[in-house]
Amino acid sequence: MTPARDIARLLDIMAALRTPGSGCPWDLEQTFQSIVPYTIEEAYEVADAIERGDFADLPDELGDLLLQVVFHARMAEEAGLFSFGDVVEAITTKLIRRHPHVFGDARDLAPEEVKALWSQIKAQEKAERRARRGVAFDEPTGLLAAIPHAMPGLTRAVKLQAKASSVGFDWNDARLVLDKIKEEIAECEEAIAAGDQAHVRAEIGDIIFAVANLARHVDADPEDALRATNAKFERRFAYIEKKLGELGRALKDASLEEMDSLWNEAKKLEA
Repeated sequence: MTPARDIARLLDIMAALRTPGSGCPWDLEQTFQSIVPYTIEEAYEVADAIERGDFADLPDELGDLLLQVVFHARMAEEAGLFSFGDVVEAITTKLIRRHPHVFGDARDLAPEEVKALWSQIKAQEKAERRARRGVAFDEPTGLLAAIPHAMPGLTRAVKLQAKASSVGFDWNDARLVLDKIKEEIAECEEAIAAGDQAHVRAEIGDIIFAVANLARHVDADPEDALRATNAKFERRFAYIEKKLGELGRALKDASLEEMDSLWNEAKKLEA
């Protein structure tokens, strides 16, 4: 088996890895559920390469993500559910159907009209999908039902809030969201004072949800904002570690006051 630029070679390699008796033991024991964490991880690694501007690494990361699609499709084909070709057909059909202003007769539309048409087509697709599946009466069908539960919490919070906003359930001023955050913090303080751990956990969730709402109101993606803050924390902590190392000191031997002083140094250098 040799490398190639053809998607067919990737499909052949995946089939070989999943062939009982001659395939890879690890690949053979995987299931849809077991590789979901890897699928999510690979998507994040693609995002990370883009954020770092590492376009030399991006093809490798995109390949890893593509492998996840091929892996799922291969397991589905083995189970008689669908094949990789069905995946390709599904997305090409969707793209053509959702872009009648490009591939159909709905030409010369304004951006707002394109967005409205997209929403209309998605609603039609959802209705058709439900009819095709014969959905049970008790399946959730409300406004928020289509938002996947497996999304990262912050991302899903924003999706839920945006969907509710589409029918007017929203604040019209970011400052009102700030007031809500302050209210939730005060309630968390009360829960901490009462020593009620379950209540504290619930209030922390309310705070995070409100902060995600604030990010949405100011057009800042909370996942991106948090990743940027994580990177900032890593840089400043690495500075502390480096400076202590230059003094022949280990982190465990430094006082909080010393580390805080070096943290402020790092902060000033960044400014």
